[in-house]
Amino acid sequence: MFILHMIRNNMKYLWSALLIIGVSGSYFSSHEDDDCFCQLQGQIDDCTCNVDTVDHFNNVKIYPRLRSLLQKDYFRFFKVNLFKKCPFWQDYNQCGIKYCHVEPCKENEVPKGLKEKDGKKIHGENKYMKSIDCDNEFNELGVINTTLSDQAVEDFLLWSAYDDAQDNFCLLEDFDDDSNYVDLLLNPERYTGYKGDAAHHIWQTIYRENCFRPNGQINSYIQSNGLNSMCLEERVFYRAISGLHASINIHVCVKYLLRESSFKNSNGEWGPNLDEFRKKFSPETTNGEGPNWLRNLYFLYLLELKALKKASPYLEKEEFYTGNDSEDWDTQLAIRDLLNIVKNFPHHFDETTMFIGHNQAIKLKQEFKQHFRNISSIMDCVGCEKCKLWGKLQIQGLGTALKILFSRKFDGLTLEDDSSEKSFQLLRSEIVALLNSIGRLSTSIYELDEFRFILR
Repeated sequence: MFILHMIRNNMKYLWSALLIIGVSGSYFSSHEDDDCFCQLQGQIDDCTCNVDTVDHFNNVKIYPRLRSLLQKDYFRFFKVNLFKKCPFWQDYNQCGIKYCHVEPCKENEVPKGLKEKDGKKIHGENKYMKSIDCDNEFNELGVINTTLSDQAVEDFLLWSAYDDAQDNFCLLEDFDDDSNYVDLLLNPERYTGYKGDAAHHIWQTIYRENCFRPNGQINSYIQSNGLNSMCLEERVFYRAISGLHASINIHVCVKYLLRESSFKNSNGEWGPNLDEFRKKFSPETTNGEGPNWLRNLYFLYLLELKALKKASPYLEKEEFYTGNDSEDWDTQLAIRDLLNIVKNFPHHFDETTMFIGHNQAIKLKQEFKQHFRNISSIMDCVGCEKCKLWGKLQIQGLGTALKILFSRKFDGLTLEDDSSEKSFQLLRSEIVALLNSIGRLSTSIYELDEFRFILR
């Protein structure tokens, strides 16, 4: 680990030198404040953890493990429908830039085991057809169970699926003929050229119509000084959305199109754009809010990390089946290694302080859930295929984290619990979205550290 850290630091120095001679195409002269607006310090709002603690924990322990894990077949193939119509307004023209396009997988490129897994709406064994003692002639209940008709079993499963759906914070897709598998490694999240009124409309609708708002604030982006007038649950909702927005913007700045495709390089040249980073996060260009948006990235990271910890007894029993026995075994080992690190982190987000009480808490939780479901539907209004892909994946990942934290089905879950007795299941798409969503946040924090170094 020490050797890897030294290599990383040496690469920083090399990259910094390249920037100075203008290789990135976005060099600008240094100023005194270049190293301060993203040099965050102190405690993360609504958490008990410091920024420096998260930086070290993520960059040294979590990021390298996630980067390796998310290259496994189980996590790299994601099934999604990118052709749903926007349910809220007439679609803008779809992005015509070639970098917006998503290339779906061919039939023979997707592991057979994944298609079998995704073909089942409820995974695992039928929990209503539990094992019975066939040797006990007096086991009348067992005799009754064996006479359940196929239709009755199907009805039980549908009722269970309906109950599980009530805990979802985002709308899960029913896979149909318009759904395709996408290789996430071949369609990375990066700048595509999608911008302007269409892109702004998406975020304005999310903030203005679906985030809880302090009294008297009507502008799209909530001023941080107004958050104190909101309750904890409302602040958590805003910080989560703001943190996701910040993470996406960091990815855009890190993988920016620096030079169009040419005869020698058909894919174009991609790299960090410091000017764009300053534009999106410096106090001068964001009315002082940019550093607060970056802090919200850390908040969201801690929230999703706690969900991963809470679901660890469930995930440690997951087979991560693709049909490739050796890779499936490696994936299980990698997951357990990651979860052991996550469980030992001492400063996890405390979700037990939220939605306390009865009538008012129930009403607030329903509003919280409905707002987030609306946002998951808004993702179908994104005009860029690649932006829609990563937007839908990360919103579903955050929705899965909220489901784990607040559905109560994961409360008190331990490794000793018999998985065959579980009254719930996570779909493969939820597991893939959750891990990739945390992976995006982890990468953002890692890249933010790279920007700090270059700015210094």
